[in-house]
Parts: sequence; C-alpha cells; structure tokens
Amino acid sequence: MSGQTTGLRALKKRQTRENISQQATRLFLERGFDNVTIAEIAAAAQVAKMTVTNYFPRKEDLALDLRDAFVEGPVTTVRERRPGESALAALRREYLAAAAGHDPVIGFTGPEFARMVTGSPALAARLREFHDDRERALARVLAEETGADPGDLLPRVAAAQLGGVLRLLLEETLRLTLTGHGNDEIARIVTAHVRTAFGALEPALGAYAVRPAP
Repeated sequence: MSGQTTGLRALKKRQTRENISQQATRLFLERGFDNVTIAEIAAAAQVAKMTVTNYFPRKEDLALDLRDAFVEGPVTTVRERRPGESALAALRREYLAAAAGHDPVIGFTGPEFARMVTGSPALAARLREFHDDRERALARVLAEETGADPGDLLPRVAAAQLGGVLRLLLEETLRLTLTGHGNDEIARIVTAHVRTAFGALEPALGAYAVRPAP
C-alpha cells in the first residue's frame, strides 16, 4: 500500500511540475519572458507562488525546462558509446539522429520559442550557463572513460572542442528557425553542418576515448 501511495505522490508531483511548465511557456510565448511574473504563472497554474519556486528555483528554468537532457545527454552518449566507437563518433551519431527527429533539445523549438529565447538577455545568459555546464560534464566523463590523471588537460581540451561544436550547431539551428526555414529543411542543412563540424575534429579526436572491444 505504501508503494502505491509513493507512486501516486510521485505522479502528482510530475503532473504539477508539467502544469506549471506548460502554463509558464504559454504566458512567455504570449507576452514575452521578461513581461511575466512568477505570481502570474502561479495564478495560471492554480498553485501557490512558493510551489512554483519549489519546482523551479530560477524563473529562467521555467522557459528552459530541458536543462538535464541538454547537459547530461552528451554525457550519457559518451558513457554508452559502442565498442570500438570514439566519443566523437558517438556524439556525431546521436546528433544526426536528433536532427532527423527534430529534437527540441538541439534547437527544433519553433520560431515563437526561438524568438523568446534569443530575445531575452536573461534566457540567453542562462543558456550560456547550460553550455558551460555541459562542457564541464563532458570533461568529467571523458576523464573517467580514459582514466586520465586529475591534472591531465586533455579531457578538458576535448570537451571544449566538442562543446564548441554543439554550441555552434544549436546557434545555427536557432538562426535557421528565426529566418523562416521549416524543420525538414533545417534538419537537412544541420545534418550537413554536423558532418562538417565533427569531421573537422576527426584528426584530433577520432582516435580519442575509443571504447575497447569486449
């Protein structure tokens, strides 16, 4: 019985969080991120203001609600890369799949959302923090996967290069979205960019962090 209660409680929390996020996004898109208050979001979601801040301590995270997938996704890809596959190859493979699937985590957000993010200095700053967090997370996992010494700079160098490519590709996807391209066309263009950008790193990282064959 306690397990059922725990499951229901977790479901209720998830539903509350999703409702808050959905109401916030609706208001942000209608009026602009900087013109909406936490109190207004709470009223729209029919919850207390403190409930909103309990689930989302920072207002920016109400709009950018994919932080964990954004930061931890590449880390998971590196950890779960195939035998004989390098970190570079795994990240390229996953990015190509994400582009084909029009994944919002890599920028397939639609023009209204893209305008909201790029038009708000607060959201643009928070997105830069996500990029920085992702680069640090990549450096940690590369160090773990290669058995690097604590002072070894190579994992950080590799993470900076890979993170730079991921940042550039997101910026290009948002730019294409804002200039009126549809998702299918964006995916086609970004797919070519992925091959170009990751290909440029191949001489340096093609043989780095290759998962040993069993």
